[in-house]
Amino acid sequence: MRALRWHGVGDLRLDDVPDPAVAASTAVVQVAYCGICGTDLHEYVRGPDMIRNGPHPLTGMAPPITLGHEISGRIVALEQPTADLRPGVRVAIDPCLRCGECYWCRRGDYHICAKGGSIGLASNGGFASSVAVPLECLHPVPENVSDEYAAMAEPLAVGLHAAKRARVGPGDSVLILGAGPIGLAALIGARASGAATVFVSEPNPERRMVAEQSGATEVFDPGAADVRREVFLRTARRGPDAVIDGTGRADPILLGIRALRRGGRMAVAGIADTDVSLDMRQLVLYERTLSGSLGYNFDIPRVLDLIAARRLDPAPLLTDVRPLSDGQVTFDELTSPDTRHLKILLTPKET
Repeated sequence: MRALRWHGVGDLRLDDVPDPAVAASTAVVQVAYCGICGTDLHEYVRGPDMIRNGPHPLTGMAPPITLGHEISGRIVALEQPTADLRPGVRVAIDPCLRCGECYWCRRGDYHICAKGGSIGLASNGGFASSVAVPLECLHPVPENVSDEYAAMAEPLAVGLHAAKRARVGPGDSVLILGAGPIGLAALIGARASGAATVFVSEPNPERRMVAEQSGATEVFDPGAADVRREVFLRTARRGPDAVIDGTGRADPILLGIRALRRGGRMAVAGIADTDVSLDMRQLVLYERTLSGSLGYNFDIPRVLDLIAARRLDPAPLLTDVRPLSDGQVTFDELTSPDTRHLKILLTPKET
């Protein structure tokens, strides 16, 4: 089969590789769609980052490795079928690989497993015709959820998890920093969590438009407006109950901390190689809470249910679907500073 594999920084190749084999506690999934994530782009531009140079301690796999972890498809083989997991069942994949034995796994925090990794980074991923997946990573897709939307359950789960980490609840006011894929997923997740008002700070005019289409109450250009002041005035001069950062960059993070109301909560979901110099009085004197938000933790099944119930709409994030053979060109386009795309899905089917 063909697979888009990472061989090194700037080096993606569409290789011919053996089909994955069925093994104990795994299934082989025929890939329908697989989304390109910012993590994939980081590996392409400056990797290895989350990919190991040598064998991964959990999987034993080393580069070259097939990228792609935002996967939907159909089970084609497994050793012991069940009522829920059997050949022919459509699935979305939670790509978190976990040992199942460490302190964090035993607590249910499998997404921060001490030995953990991700499909597409620590094992071969979904930019291929098929992929081998541990059974605990498979989630059946409701009948009225398309394969395209099922592939977007993973990035949307990042936003839903960030809303959970920021403890967004019914009636809350929320500020989202950045309207890239993570920020938009957080916007959608905050709305699904019951937020009454969601403000967004985003410098790109096209992304501001998508944020408005995705349910933002009001969207601000941080280059033209004092975002902290504008949100303060719109929240009864208190500040937002919660802030979610989707950028990972210092300036937005510091803005978010200062914007929070007294006793407010902030979750940082953006991942970047960033040092932040923080006046700790901004946290202590106002009893604000700052937390990290990594991926998802049992959030993908909830996302699928929310899509099925039409309470969560992935459509604004999906900007294109392309064949796997266009992978190299698409990576180059997405890493260009003037890219207009948010989420592109690759498919092994020729479209």
